[in-house]
Amino acid sequence: MGKKVSMQQIADMVGLSKYAVSKALAGKGGVSAKTRERIIETATQLGYFKQQKAKRSAGEKPKPSAAASAGTGHGFEAGDRAVVAVLMPNVRLQNMESGFWSVIVNGIGYALSRLNLGMLILTEQTAEHLETLLKPERLIGVIGVGEISTPMLLEVQRLGLPFVLTDHEDPLVPSDAIFASNMDSMAALTGHLLALGHRSFWFLGDVGFSRSFADRWLGFRKTLEEQGIAVNLLTDRLPLSGTDREGNIRFLERKLDELAAERLSWPTAWVCANDEIALAALAVLEEKGISVPGEVSVTGFDNIGESQQASVPLTTVHVKKVQLGERAVAALLERAREPDKPFEKISLACELVIRSSAAGGREA
Repeated sequence: MGKKVSMQQIADMVGLSKYAVSKALAGKGGVSAKTRERIIETATQLGYFKQQKAKRSAGEKPKPSAAASAGTGHGFEAGDRAVVAVLMPNVRLQNMESGFWSVIVNGIGYALSRLNLGMLILTEQTAEHLETLLKPERLIGVIGVGEISTPMLLEVQRLGLPFVLTDHEDPLVPSDAIFASNMDSMAALTGHLLALGHRSFWFLGDVGFSRSFADRWLGFRKTLEEQGIAVNLLTDRLPLSGTDREGNIRFLERKLDELAAERLSWPTAWVCANDEIALAALAVLEEKGISVPGEVSVTGFDNIGESQQASVPLTTVHVKKVQLGERAVAALLERAREPDKPFEKISLACELVIRSSAAGGREA
């Protein structure tokens, strides 16, 4: 087992007192939503919740923690409490190792714990055994985290269970869905780069990867076209994966080599659909000796832990991942109380985070 993660370490990283950290992790009041988000994200990044789970598995009594006590893995015993199932198929790095998805799940756990509700995480990838798994007594409903296949959603629907999706929707299976404000936030980020003087852009991300990527592309494109900057779908959009960092690095290396061979330049602003892609871009630019942000500005989206610790800290968009999880819980309970009300698509505001990876363009 790795080095023990203490509340004091978390407090030191977020610049708060150990008392404030303890209150936030125990689900107590007196801590603002923004501060709670920072604490839970930092605790997730350091591996605090994994440590709590390991202690439970070993029979030790862990220190109280709202997100951890609600269950962050298989084998959670809910006792007499009503339970919410969290469906997070282990595809495309949608798991508790992810700096994005794990924070959403811990936000769900935090909200459930405050209501004295239990959480059962399911990582099934097919609908075959779903009915057997979704039979705990007092099951309130299901929260889907990330991409869930249509057959699995149809099975949940067939079982008559209330369900809510986070960062995903399926046109064949209507439901409540919780998203970040992807389009508006990407428009704000693109506007920031325009204000810095950039006039040549790449969008790095496969729009077919997720609904969020598609919305971010639309916000990017709309903002540029409103400023009279034409966007070429063939040359200005690079179809990079949201999870395959090594594959993205290889793709970008080939792309830059091809441009160099043809004595062509690359854009001064690389707008990435998420931080994973942006981190790959930083690695390639550093390896090629291209200065960031001197020659190329790079931006991300999501504000995962690595974005601040990168060789050049990333300008990005902070997605309130803990609050996405909390809002999903609220939406599920509303759906359970009012099963016939119209479905809702809920968009949570994001925040632009300005760091060192973006500066004035060469065109300025």
